[in-house]
Amino acid sequence: MACGILPFGLCVKWRTGCGKNWLLLVFFLYLNQMVGGHIRYAIPEEMKKGSLIGNVAQDLGLDLKRLRSGRARIVTGENIQYTELKTDKGTLVVNERIDREQLCGDVTPCSFSFEVILENPMELHQITVEITDINDHSPTFKRDRINFEISEIANVGARFSLTSAEDPDVGVNGLREYFLSDNDNFVLKQNSNADGKKYAEMVLQKPLDRETNPKLSLKLIAVDGGSPQRSGTVNIDIVVLDANDNAPVFNQSVYKSTVMENSPKDTYVTTVNASDADYGSNSIVTYYFSDLNSGLRDMFTVDGRTGAIFIKGAVDYEKDKKFELRLDAKDQGGLTDSCKVIIEVSDVNDNTPAVSVMSFTSPVSEDSPPGTTIGIINVKDLDSGDNGQVTCRIEENAPFKIKSNLRNYYTLVTDTVLDRESVSEYNITVVATDAGMPPLSSKRTFHLKVSDVNDNAPVFPQGVYNAFITENNSPGVSVITLRARDPDENQNARISYILEDTNIGGSPVSGFFSVNAESGVVHAVRSFDYEQLKQLVFVVKAQDGGSPPLSSNVTVKMVIQDQNDNPPQVLYPVQTGGSVVAEMVPRAADVGYLVTKVVAVDVDSGQNAWLSYKLQKATDRALFEVGLQNGEIRTIRQVNDKDAVKQRLTVIVEDNGQPSRSAAVIVNVAVADSFPEVLSEFTDFTHDKEYNDNLTFYLVLALAVVSFLFITCVVVIISVKIYRWRQSRTLFHSNLPVIPYYPPRYSDTLGTGTLQHVYNYEVCRTTDSRKSDCKFGRAGSQNVLIMDPSSTGTMQRIQSEKSILDEPDSPLEVSLLKEFILCASLYFSVFKYIVR
Repeated sequence: MACGILPFGLCVKWRTGCGKNWLLLVFFLYLNQMVGGHIRYAIPEEMKKGSLIGNVAQDLGLDLKRLRSGRARIVTGENIQYTELKTDKGTLVVNERIDREQLCGDVTPCSFSFEVILENPMELHQITVEITDINDHSPTFKRDRINFEISEIANVGARFSLTSAEDPDVGVNGLREYFLSDNDNFVLKQNSNADGKKYAEMVLQKPLDRETNPKLSLKLIAVDGGSPQRSGTVNIDIVVLDANDNAPVFNQSVYKSTVMENSPKDTYVTTVNASDADYGSNSIVTYYFSDLNSGLRDMFTVDGRTGAIFIKGAVDYEKDKKFELRLDAKDQGGLTDSCKVIIEVSDVNDNTPAVSVMSFTSPVSEDSPPGTTIGIINVKDLDSGDNGQVTCRIEENAPFKIKSNLRNYYTLVTDTVLDRESVSEYNITVVATDAGMPPLSSKRTFHLKVSDVNDNAPVFPQGVYNAFITENNSPGVSVITLRARDPDENQNARISYILEDTNIGGSPVSGFFSVNAESGVVHAVRSFDYEQLKQLVFVVKAQDGGSPPLSSNVTVKMVIQDQNDNPPQVLYPVQTGGSVVAEMVPRAADVGYLVTKVVAVDVDSGQNAWLSYKLQKATDRALFEVGLQNGEIRTIRQVNDKDAVKQRLTVIVEDNGQPSRSAAVIVNVAVADSFPEVLSEFTDFTHDKEYNDNLTFYLVLALAVVSFLFITCVVVIISVKIYRWRQSRTLFHSNLPVIPYYPPRYSDTLGTGTLQHVYNYEVCRTTDSRKSDCKFGRAGSQNVLIMDPSSTGTMQRIQSEKSILDEPDSPLEVSLLKEFILCASLYFSVFKYIVR
């Protein structure tokens, strides 16, 4: 095979072989303007499968890597793919046996075209392969023999049409000429149609003589111009008739008519007419087709009596644009005449445009720039003229447009930036419409999916979340659920929740809260105390799973709610287990006299810290009342002489929580005008039952211990006991009540906080022998209540140890106490003696 470069960039290839080593040289002359990049090859028909046609890569100037990377492939609209592209070698080879006669029929030159498409970037190259003819067919006749009945008086020069031979080959291999076997009466005259087809007629050159030769047998030989030459033969049988010396004559030699394609069966075309000067049966003319070639008898029919021609088959402009018929008129004597009928077919718009997909890409990334090619389509319309002019458009309002780069090829590209979150897929309908009347159109729908890119960060519906948690919560309890939304999909929309690393009060936030990475549920890691921490602020980040990941933050304000978990605390009067403290009320006190004020606080907040004061028990409930809100104890009537000196009040301080908590305080009040009167009465001041019970228990226990030691040291203890018993009778035992009084510098201006006054107390003591025989001389103990003005509602109390000789109420307790004092004195004396 060799290749020559002709003008206009045409590459012509010729091949040797095919058959008995024939040398076939093919030259092509192209007068049409050629398009750059268009390659034309020429090969003979009937080549074996796999035979080389040409080197496409070399002729197109492409390397083999480009063919492979561009996924080069052949695109053809035919059902049979005659060629195959070898991308590894860059060659074009025969894929199927090519029969030129089957492919093109009588059309010359015979060729077929296809496109080679390469991707990345998209390239389109058109290749035309011309199939040259070889002499592989012999001329053939449709009939085995031709019969004529010719009158003996036929005029010299009479013509008799002969059936044409058919040779599918073309060019020099096609039908070249006819030969008639040797005879004395007829010679052969050869003619050609306008399309170049040859046909033959017998011409009478010597009158016939029926009496001499009633029948003649001749042979008509058709030969082609191939090498070696091929031929076909048909027998001609001539019967000589008697005495019909006038032949039919057509009134015109050529008839022309026009029919519309797709005309229905039996549509009238035209009428031919021939006349015969003879008379009687010899003047009766019969019409018939003289040439049965090309199947025209299946397309048209002629009325043998009238000469009217009608459509018999389907007329398709796209297959045949013109028909050329030859008709004979024959009289009863066998004389004939012939004429030509030319029928032109008018095109109608009966073919819709055909849309073929060359390439289509789906899905396409949403970040693809405008102008990105997503598909290539080919549109063809078999009609001609305006009926074959096609325009394409995209139906509906879609962000795409269609462009035409080559004839009948259109590129589908993006027109704007795509957004998968707005529209995730498109149904793109391409409408191809021709210019016929009425116009015909066809549609092709492409389903395009848009692939996601991570272009959206997670978004919280709120910028700040407020959450509440009650103090004393259980660790691990869920507090709030955070939800962020990401309009992306799949991994790009998978959200993880992360607690930002910050500090709260110097401690990492992870010590207070945790967040579930998948669900966004915030859990409390520890139990909270409202009195220590009232509000926490931290940040949670929502991060998607894209690459790179996108994120957004949200602030969470966690408010700790108070619980009523602290009871009220009484600041005044101070409750101790030591000496008895009493408030003194003069007997001349009027109604509303302020005895004292119970001061309490509650470290809770809100209504949990709202305190109310109630008088639970009192010696005389008709004498005192307690302010519900301020805790002030006041007289509600005039004090008189009948009122007892010793008054005991129990005040309940209760908060407003649910459930409420309370504290009790005992206030001792002395109703007297003088201090000695108070002293004489308060030696018998009793303690509450609970205190008495505890004292009894501890005294019995102490007595048992001392008695055990006494038995073990009986000898020593007896002597010491006698000594101590004598000495103890000289001592006096006394109780030390505390008598409050207001100093001269008493002022309300120094108090702060919940206690609005400053109180000073002095402790005085005396001796009294009414309750015991055993007297001890000891230094006086002192009780002092101090109010510190620099602190809010805070008191400091310094109280001396309670005297062990404070009197109990029952005789048993008095007896036990005396025995305990005696034994303890003896024990300590013995211990001191031994130590010495």
